Amino acid sequence: MGYQKQEIYDESTTLNLQGKFRDVIALLGEDPHREGLLKTPERMAKAMQFCTQGYQTDAIAILNSAKFHEDISEMVLVKDIELYSMCEHHMLPFFGKAHIAYIPNGWITGLSKLARVVDAFSHRLQVQERLTTQILDAIKESLNPLGVAVVIEAKHLCMMMRGVQKQNSLTTTSAFYGEFEKHTTRSEFMKLVGTRLN
Repeated sequence: MGYQKQEIYDESTTLNLQGKFRDVIALLGEDPHREGLLKTPERMAKAMQFCTQGYQTDAIAILNSAKFHEDISEMVLVKDIELYSMCEHHMLPFFGKAHIAYIPNGWITGLSKLARVVDAFSHRLQVQERLTTQILDAIKESLNPLGVAVVIEAKHLCMMMRGVQKQNSLTTTSAFYGEFEKHTTRSEFMKLVGTRLN
């Protein structure tokens, strides 16, 4: 028995994108019919669908799917959540880490759901600034917490491999709500984000 990969993609979308990517390859001066490029349009079509699957994902539903009543009001922090997204200006990737904290107000959510919310919004054409606030707004709407904090650190290939070509630049964005708008709570969050316990 040979190897057979199982993938699920919309066939009509894949075929339409395939034809367009084949045209792009030709317009760039390459031969889309040479051996190494024969399956590239199909791969690109599937890759783009995977990288933008967040459009079919409801972040609020993700959080609500594992929502539990708990009478605690201490900070919950999940840091170093890997993220990969596509810059909507150049269609090039940006990647990095998200750090998310919230202070419960009667409700908590499964820790993995916070990471899934990051994926739901990062798997779209994005700008880092909007991605940061979308994550915060989803947590705020679902859990009605006393406070939410989101910080994202990312590297952008549109700055690294084209344009200014700055290899070591790191972009940091942040959004704060409620208790995290207070200096002491925000400082505690930032300190915890910067602490390495292992």
